[in-house]
Amino acid sequence: MPVKNLEELAIKSVIEGKKSFCKFLSANDTGKTGGHQAGIYIPKSSAELIFDKNFERGENFSRWAKIIWQNEISTEIKFIYYGAKTRNEYRITNCGNKDFNPLDENNTGALLVIVQKDFENYEGWLLNTESEIEKFLDTFNLSATETGNLIDYKSFSPEIKTEVEISKFISTLEIDFPPAEIMSQVARNIHEKIFNHAENIIANPDNKLLQWIEMEYTLFRKIEESRYGEKIFHGFNSMQEFIDIANSVLNRRKSRAGKSFENQLKAIFDGNNLHYDTQAVTEANKKPDFIFPSKNAYHDLNYNADKLIILGAKTTCKDRWRQILNEADRVRGKKKYLCTLQQGISIQQLQEMKSEQVVLVVPQPYIEKYPKEFRQEIFTLSNFIKFVKETVD
Repeated sequence: MPVKNLEELAIKSVIEGKKSFCKFLSANDTGKTGGHQAGIYIPKSSAELIFDKNFERGENFSRWAKIIWQNEISTEIKFIYYGAKTRNEYRITNCGNKDFNPLDENNTGALLVIVQKDFENYEGWLLNTESEIEKFLDTFNLSATETGNLIDYKSFSPEIKTEVEISKFISTLEIDFPPAEIMSQVARNIHEKIFNHAENIIANPDNKLLQWIEMEYTLFRKIEESRYGEKIFHGFNSMQEFIDIANSVLNRRKSRAGKSFENQLKAIFDGNNLHYDTQAVTEANKKPDFIFPSKNAYHDLNYNADKLIILGAKTTCKDRWRQILNEADRVRGKKKYLCTLQQGISIQQLQEMKSEQVVLVVPQPYIEKYPKEFRQEIFTLSNFIKFVKETVD
């Protein structure tokens, strides 16, 4: 029975594999030319798919490995280097069996995909329909003329690169969910590896913050899927089991959102060489999210209070913004700053914030979500960083 969504399985295989190769099967590969059939030709530039060393002309080499075709048919496959006499080429032989033969002449013109999972195990895919082939090639930004080679990571779209890097990270995990700080750091590392614009930490911190947070959320959801996907697919033994897992997922999401926001803000501030402390105790065991320049400066009564800056960080602040009002007595009666990802707040609440001298700090792309008459009073993250540098010693 034909496998459904074959191209999607092939794409997933490439994403999770170590090395991948694709080519259109030629008449020579399938034996349709009537010549001597020696298996699937692999260019020397792609030989690392099947061998871990280079060979000198003069003799033949071969090895066996296991391959699973179309996600269902397992066979032994033979890799050969022909170096003796006049030949100097790599081939894949013994490709199929009586149930499945990828080198049947009817497969001439099909797109063959070979994926190395490890040195002894491979997966093979044969895509025959135009829609399967087009989707596979489009996913990896390949034209028909760019096949016959290893599938280069550089050609992957950003979305596929993200899938690859997240899959690699998840495969290394020995626990269900890493600590929040590690998740945030990994998200930044993945984003910078893919997009390579670290300079925007300074040049465009507003967008950089949103990009890091989005990457961390994607990472978190992928880990959730890897941990709970099978359970959800196969169902629950009872309603209580479903409720327990659902509550666990929701509570973890709520907890992670706030920690992610604070962690990525810290990375932005570090990248801009700002001095600050987080969760430092002020009075009555209260802990503002950020104190600029430091907790020591805050507790030093000789330090000018006009140069102290208190910043709260809340992903949403519609009902919780008042929490920052009494977190630092030394700046009572002065402006306090609240960074949020909230996309829009009512005019009434903005008026209340203004009367309490709370200044919002909002990523620049979100400011247009706020009433026009208040936009000039809202700080972008970039403006806030500039303000800190100009104010703090």
